[in-house]
Amino acid sequence: MRVSARPALIALGAVGAAGAAAAVWGIGIERYLFTVREVTSPALAPGSSPIRVLHISDAHMAPWQHRKQDWLASLAQLNPDLIVNTGDNLGHRDGLNGIRRAFAPFAGIPGVFVHGSNDVNGPSARNPLRYFSGPSQRHRAPEMLDTDAMDAYFTDDLGWTDLNNTAARLTVAGDTVDFFGVSDAHRDWDRLEDLPSAIKDLGPRDTDTSVVGVTHAPYQRVLNGFIDLGADAIFGGHTHGGQVCLPGYGALVANCDIPLKQAKGLSTWTHEGRSVPLNVSAGCGHSIYAPVRFACRPEATLLTLTARDHRFGATGISL
Repeated sequence: MRVSARPALIALGAVGAAGAAAAVWGIGIERYLFTVREVTSPALAPGSSPIRVLHISDAHMAPWQHRKQDWLASLAQLNPDLIVNTGDNLGHRDGLNGIRRAFAPFAGIPGVFVHGSNDVNGPSARNPLRYFSGPSQRHRAPEMLDTDAMDAYFTDDLGWTDLNNTAARLTVAGDTVDFFGVSDAHRDWDRLEDLPSAIKDLGPRDTDTSVVGVTHAPYQRVLNGFIDLGADAIFGGHTHGGQVCLPGYGALVANCDIPLKQAKGLSTWTHEGRSVPLNVSAGCGHSIYAPVRFACRPEATLLTLTARDHRFGATGISL
């Protein structure tokens, strides 16, 4: 008996059409659907004023990406008290031109930043399927970017503070906040061992001083180390939220060892019996060699940190 091939061809055609539609959506539409995720978390020392934190990450900026630049510039209208930039700002040798245009309205707003690898090394073409075998690795000598020029723009023009493997004490929204951070843990540039002395150099910490840890790549060793050092809240990026996700499921990869369910958004990180809020930004960009986002819109986060009640832990859970 002859079996018709028509149902199989119809099914194959449907799969192909769905794939094409997904590609059109991810490449041509969703990667431009910039969004602001607004969340609130009790994390600050009791009695602290609320702090509106604009968390920006993974812009991977190329000079021609004017829509992204305009959107980032518009975020100054949110009137944040603090900018936290968790790295991978540059996506092209001339990416700083776009970063200057995007971040100019943030001048004078207190900010802190750390490096991702793409603040130092230029992007390169890679097989995306390799991400499923574990965190990506370096394969060839990269193009070196002008990191010093970027850092000078952040510190001198914008007034932000460099937290790469060091600590700082700032006044934010009228209260003292201590910060510490590390450079890109994905490239083993983090130096957790340098932080205790950097923190000590800040001088005695008042009991009403809040503490914030900042990292590009949210590897578990870094998150645990930050809690050991007294962080009340932690910010990270790097994961792109998976970048290409399954609707209703979420990230398929995180490109580090953080659990996939925490690859983006606000969650809680617990270590040695202590829990703190962890915000991992899905980022607002992508490599110029992988211009797609699917079920994972490009984002920035407006996270309002509030004072925790003295009877409660950092996550609002009664102790």
